[in-house]
Amino acid sequence: MFPGIYIPPDGLPQFEAGEPWAIKVPGNPCPIAVGVTNISSTEATKAGLRGKALRITHFYKDSLWESAEGRYVPNEGFLEDMVTKDPSYVTAEPGENLEDDESSVDEDNNANGNELVPSSDVVNSKVLSCTVVDSKDGEEEHDIKTESDMLAADLRGTSIDDVADAETATTEGPMTAEEIDALLDSCLLQALHTTVKEKDLPMPGSTLWSNHILACRPPGKTLDLKKSSHKKLSKWLQSKSSAGLISAKEDKHRKEIMLLGFNRGHPDFMAFKPLRNIVAQEVQAAPSASDTQQHNGKLDVFEVWKCTYHVNPIFEAVGADLSRLYSFSEASEIVFTYVERENLVKENDKAVVLLDALLCDALYKGTVKKGSSYPTEIHKKDLGATFVNRMQAHFKVVRGNESALRKGALKSLQIVTERRQGNKKVTKVTGMECFLVDAEHLANELQKKFACSTSVSDVPGKKGQYEVLVQGGVIEDLGRHLVSQYGIPKKYIEILDKTKR
Repeated sequence: MFPGIYIPPDGLPQFEAGEPWAIKVPGNPCPIAVGVTNISSTEATKAGLRGKALRITHFYKDSLWESAEGRYVPNEGFLEDMVTKDPSYVTAEPGENLEDDESSVDEDNNANGNELVPSSDVVNSKVLSCTVVDSKDGEEEHDIKTESDMLAADLRGTSIDDVADAETATTEGPMTAEEIDALLDSCLLQALHTTVKEKDLPMPGSTLWSNHILACRPPGKTLDLKKSSHKKLSKWLQSKSSAGLISAKEDKHRKEIMLLGFNRGHPDFMAFKPLRNIVAQEVQAAPSASDTQQHNGKLDVFEVWKCTYHVNPIFEAVGADLSRLYSFSEASEIVFTYVERENLVKENDKAVVLLDALLCDALYKGTVKKGSSYPTEIHKKDLGATFVNRMQAHFKVVRGNESALRKGALKSLQIVTERRQGNKKVTKVTGMECFLVDAEHLANELQKKFACSTSVSDVPGKKGQYEVLVQGGVIEDLGRHLVSQYGIPKKYIEILDKTKR
């Protein structure tokens, strides 16, 4: 799980979904398990580092290990009920400073933790083939080649260690404090030019660091604040605030420094030329998951919005296209572009947006009761949703090469079980057309799957919509079938069992 992973000072390394990685205990060079990543590093960062990091395919003492002749034990750290540091490995170089090694984990803070290390030899392999390499001397120990279905029960306290970055850092040699300071400033300017948006302010310093500054590192470079002249994130940001580049202040309630704004007219900001390829790499990683889903026959559902007469003046003011469809983030970006252009952020409270006549009409015209006064300001966190709610909702459904765009909000597919003719149960399915499911085909499929009679009928008063009726109470099995066979997300399936009333 991502919440249990220790993030090294230089942040998450770059990885894609489906890449093989190994798990190691700090102080022990031999992996205790291998698995594949569930999502990419870009998706993980966007999700706030939550959810499952790895799907474990093979681990120490599983059934595959037990089936091998001799039941290989790598070193003395592999005990009967746990894996610890290898005594011979730890004591081999007593003078080694773990804090200075960018490819290591702080043992004082992670005595029981693990490391996740990538297996670069098998990135393009369809079958998991992870080569275990001694991180100390680079000598190959043994190969693991498996695709076990067993899952790891707990990955608490793990940490990610990018071997490639470590090798690069070792080759180039340690950076001086002045060089690290310059790299920090460069990454901050890159973030301010490319990824930090006005709508996201005020922003916690930790969010600025993990989601923006680390994402703007040049390839092969690492960042370690402790080795800079500032030592701490708060001191560094305060120094940039004193220089006039940004506006930063400590939040007494959150006990954290906050980024309130930045100065586009500062000489350093104006002189800096952002590297566009760094941002492009982050953006290009996103489509991979949807491409995989389409290849597997799964369903992709997109919510989009179209301009209405309420918001048209805002779109025209920023020169945006009135005819196209916009995602939520794209539509929100339009209104925040207008706010920035008209300088509507409240001077003494950066979290509040002042409403001019044009923006006030776009958000509230026709909704305020007669005799009531119009609002004069709105909180920044509410602006995007309020603006999008004034647009016309649409949804687009895509499966492979087949797609459909429909007006209105997407309604859930309904599965209802009820009793008829005494104690006889029937299950009804409606709303499948929105998800590119043919009613006749589904009825024939369910007839064979559940060995029961099925029928298809029109939904009264709804042209082009059908109801599939299945004899029997198969409500749970039917829901699972629609998820596994048609890829319909669970959140769009509404189940109602009337027989329990």
